[in-house]
Amino acid sequence: MNKRILVILGHSVGNSLCGSIADAYTKGAQASGHEVRLISLASLKFDPILHNGYNTIQPLEPDLVDAQEAMLWAEHLVFVYPIWWGSIPAILKGFLDRILLPGFAFKFRPGALMADGLLANRTAHLIATMDTPPWYYRLVYRMPGHNQMKRTILEFCGIKTVAITSLGPVKTSSKATREKWLLRAYTHGQKA
Repeated sequence: MNKRILVILGHSVGNSLCGSIADAYTKGAQASGHEVRLISLASLKFDPILHNGYNTIQPLEPDLVDAQEAMLWAEHLVFVYPIWWGSIPAILKGFLDRILLPGFAFKFRPGALMADGLLANRTAHLIATMDTPPWYYRLVYRMPGHNQMKRTILEFCGIKTVAITSLGPVKTSSKATREKWLLRAYTHGQKA
């Protein structure tokens, strides 16, 4: 069954290993007949700072309005980003701060302890590159960036993370290893 897939490249540089991974995933998904849209945060024009928290909602820039519409359109979200300082890059965090707004991504009911996620019936796949060996990131650091994305952001909004792919260490990887990662991303796209 074909899906509507939104690939979000959460790197501050579009021409990066993460960019190549996002492109490979997109091509694999398209080869299997899925409808795919790609958003590269490096090419968007927006202020990543939520200046007043949620006390006063800032008007969304046109690129963020388009991103919200794409998120509503999508059945499956794919986030491709590097792990920096154990977590997601600032540009991705700022993007999520700005678009995952009350009334769009979640809402609180009077007297309820937790919010209702308004983006339910969507799934997500996280693909993260890192310089830390993935086994070390999992066992020693306990995956803070993965947990942040999966539990405290996506699940909070009703999105179920169905896969997490950790690729690393990048800094010591060979060209052959990076090519295997690109093939792996392509295959993930085919099987979406």
